[in-house]
Amino acid sequence: MTGRRRARSDRADRGDATPADTSLSLSEARRIALAAQGFATPRPRRSPVADDLVGMVRRLGLIQIDSVNVLVRSHYLPGFSRLGSYESSLLDGVAYANQGRALFEYWGHEASLLPIELQPLLRWRMERARAGVGIWAGVARLGRERAELCESVLAEIRARGPIGVSDLKGAGRRRAGWWGWSEGKVALEWLFWTGQVTTHSRRRFERVYDLTERALPSEVISAPTPAPEDAQRRLLRIAIRALGVATERDLRDYFRLTTTDASARIAELVEEGALRPVAVEGWRAQAYLDPAATMPRRVVARALLSPFDSLVWERQRTERLFGFRYRLEIYTPAKRREHGYYVLPFLLGDRLVARVDLKADRPKRALRVVRAHCETDADPERVAPVLREELELLADWLGLERITVSRRRGFIESLR
Repeated sequence: MTGRRRARSDRADRGDATPADTSLSLSEARRIALAAQGFATPRPRRSPVADDLVGMVRRLGLIQIDSVNVLVRSHYLPGFSRLGSYESSLLDGVAYANQGRALFEYWGHEASLLPIELQPLLRWRMERARAGVGIWAGVARLGRERAELCESVLAEIRARGPIGVSDLKGAGRRRAGWWGWSEGKVALEWLFWTGQVTTHSRRRFERVYDLTERALPSEVISAPTPAPEDAQRRLLRIAIRALGVATERDLRDYFRLTTTDASARIAELVEEGALRPVAVEGWRAQAYLDPAATMPRRVVARALLSPFDSLVWERQRTERLFGFRYRLEIYTPAKRREHGYYVLPFLLGDRLVARVDLKADRPKRALRVVRAHCETDADPERVAPVLREELELLADWLGLERITVSRRRGFIESLR
């Protein structure tokens, strides 16, 4: 179907029928969601190129950045999950290169890489940050109480060019809390949040900041600033395109809109016909369908997912769609962890069938499988060989020479 949900028959892959009812089975909702996230499209047989990565981010609207590096930085994983092995330098090139830059960093979901053309849609958030709204309390307080420091840091960047916090003159001592941030670092974050500076590049993951007007293309800087309401509607359109079918909570979470803003804009989009109210089997909340969503007859994906992948980052939605209860246990004491420290869900077909706790042991050039669990409704004998193949692809992509599997009992034994 084009512009409407596909006919609710599993007998056809494509069609233009408009369903008379407004309900979806859970299986249909899953397939719609997976197609929207790019998992119904086969990975390219050739090596992915930069345009493939940019197209993926534009399809998703953003990818989340996270500092944990026990396996690989999270923002590199969505490309591997959807496109297969690619050169990670390609993502760095489109995110940070001065020439041909296609992505930029800002607070989208959390810290995120976003298509560069979305920068005007987030200027309302930057303006609110200047007023201390929607910003971390400590950063807002410094921006309010130490305006002269922020101006001094901005002047230093203007005069010296791109700098990291370690390059700042008189940045101040590191302190407890705020991850040991100095006042200079907090000032940089205030300037970043308010849009006056942006990430020029990264140096061993440390942000290197520059003036936004120098780091981003002139056509982005000169683009008109839409009214907040218009920008929020466009962000929600991107969110529903990336989700396929979603509740209000899912939609507002995608770009972290407030309840007040999201509720008003969703009502407007329903009236415009840009969101179609539907009921989804087993969901208590009202759901909304992308009128342009596709629903493949079946999904044959296989993918290891970052804990911060947009398919699973909203944990309640993950449970509603897949019956998969997923919690990040990084901050859980080791003895109390149920599944492990850095656990990746494994997508097979249209279900999340297993989860694996992984670590890249770089000195030994090994991918370590610390723990592995198969879901109770999945067939371990079917899952294990496919998961093993995906782990081999992951190890090869990371430049690791072998896979080591811990000597635990249960499903993990079948991965040896």
